[in-house]
Amino acid sequence: MSDVPLIHLDGLTKTLTGQGEPRPILSGVNLTVHPGDSVAILGRSGSGKSTLLSLIGLFDRPDSGRYLLHGNDIARVPERRAARLRSQEFGFVFQRFFLLKHLTALQNVSMALVNGQGWLPRRKRRAKVMAALEQVGIAHLARHKPARLSGGEQQRVAIARALVREPKILLADEPTGALDTETGALVIDVLHAATHRGCGLVLVTHDHAHANRMQRVLRLTDGMLVPEHQGVFR
Repeated sequence: MSDVPLIHLDGLTKTLTGQGEPRPILSGVNLTVHPGDSVAILGRSGSGKSTLLSLIGLFDRPDSGRYLLHGNDIARVPERRAARLRSQEFGFVFQRFFLLKHLTALQNVSMALVNGQGWLPRRKRRAKVMAALEQVGIAHLARHKPARLSGGEQQRVAIARALVREPKILLADEPTGALDTETGALVIDVLHAATHRGCGLVLVTHDHAHANRMQRVLRLTDGMLVPEHQGVFR
């Protein structure tokens, strides 16, 4: 394990504005994630889980506090640099799959390389995409469009799209919310497998069974992260 964490949050705060009275939602969040770590974040609806993930993914900025990425404070980086860091460092998985219906699984995953890593020769791009689809167990479905895929298969395409850039950090926001129990467990297997390759995983979920499979389980309450208990993976 590296001595320098992938992510270190120190006292992050965030107040939501724009609809009525300002509403403080994060009041001093501390979090450290090393390579290979898996962290689950629980909390009631509206507690700020998605807001926190948005801050970690650099879609938004905290009002105060420090955010260190590989030891460098990026809490207030300009948007151009934030976009570059999102492409280089992060993979994102959401409850909705956000697949383009007219494209095959292979083409959907390829879009992440076209949009995020500049120009790659077609053969190299296809090899990377097929490797990502193989990681999630659906390389044999590469030529299928979303309409021919189950919900769990579509989510695995979305995970392959996140993995194809070889991110250092995976951020997953309720990735099993639209799936049945068995399929959701398979998706968690796929996400957790990425930590064996040194990726850090932060999973926001309402599902205690999925949370318990992470190394650490934290709860966001009163705007702060507090330990829930230890998960089962070591």
